[in-house]
Amino acid sequence: MSDPALTTRHRNRIADLHGDITAWRRDLHMHPEIGFEETRTAAIVAEKLKAFGLDQIITGMATTGVVGIIKGSQPGPMIGLRADMDALPMQEHGDVEWKSLNPGKMHACGHDGHTAMLLGTAQILAETRDFAGSVAVIFQPAEEGGGGGGVMVREGLFNQADCQSVWGLHNMPTIPYGQFFALTGPIMAGIDYFDITIRGQGTHAGTPHLGADTVLAAAHLVTAIQSVPGRTVSPHETATIGVSMFKGSEAYVVMPDEATIGGSVRYFDMATRDAAEARIRLLANGIAAGFDAEAVVDYRKNYPPTINHAAETDMAAEVAGALVGADMVEREAEPSMAGEDFSFMLNERPGNYIWMGTGQPGRNNAMVHAPDYDFNDNAIPLGVGYWLGLVDRLLPTT
Repeated sequence: MSDPALTTRHRNRIADLHGDITAWRRDLHMHPEIGFEETRTAAIVAEKLKAFGLDQIITGMATTGVVGIIKGSQPGPMIGLRADMDALPMQEHGDVEWKSLNPGKMHACGHDGHTAMLLGTAQILAETRDFAGSVAVIFQPAEEGGGGGGVMVREGLFNQADCQSVWGLHNMPTIPYGQFFALTGPIMAGIDYFDITIRGQGTHAGTPHLGADTVLAAAHLVTAIQSVPGRTVSPHETATIGVSMFKGSEAYVVMPDEATIGGSVRYFDMATRDAAEARIRLLANGIAAGFDAEAVVDYRKNYPPTINHAAETDMAAEVAGALVGADMVEREAEPSMAGEDFSFMLNERPGNYIWMGTGQPGRNNAMVHAPDYDFNDNAIPLGVGYWLGLVDRLLPTT
């Protein structure tokens, strides 16, 4: 199939820059940096934005975040386009020529592609200025668990860049190349983390009656927590709870003073979150007491759910449809139970977070977070074309 992005009015310039953007992406892939440590990445972003001639460049937000402001040829509102920059703390097992040079760090989610595509978009916008208003290009650190989006908001992102709306994009290898998913309402789950420590009098395994079996209590809690989604949450709502950590004694014959479990709660509705948290605390305290122990619950509200606004999602679908054809834009699908800290920005400003398909026959379409994942550079024109299409529609000149 021909490249759908070449149907945009920017098709020639996108095609001209495709090779450069690919080179930027592969360089970033070779030098991955994890959350709040993206110093090289941020320096490259700021350097390129300066070379492109942006009107304002803000650095150091949320430690390594970068925001660039591009003013159009006519006055108007400001919109924000966001890309995440961080890599994951995992070893790359792929065999691409641009494989990670940093042991234990890998761009396994495509943030290198997101960053490179937004840089290309910024270059074209700075060259043309053919829009009414301003565009803030937001390069965010620490999406992978660090909540960099929330930190940027708390540090005054929208005070320094007063965006009327914000727009996010994420590549998705499980969706065919050339297809977009524009979902109204929940698209990514909220995620909370918890650690629960059961404390009691430790003892020797040969004299269990002389102490509290904290490991047994914790084991009961693991199974009891699984009742929360089915017995506390309405059948019309969705929640999942995963206990993924369990730590007890390191000796065969010691029944320890403490046993700790940890995991996550995923949800789309804030009332569901509150109900799940309350039930987990109740179960932890009750089960611990039943074993002559006590529970210490550390429940951390992490990422809120990513909720797309209706009008903005309609606009995103129209822009994507103009790019690839309306039949290639899916409006109804199951949301993901993974999390995304673009949610913090959507809680402050209306906007949309869209999935862009990158899966193609004949290439490795490993899912994000897989050790052999690699961003599909063929999709670069799609991402740049989508960003530019949003600017054309949202900030038209008179």
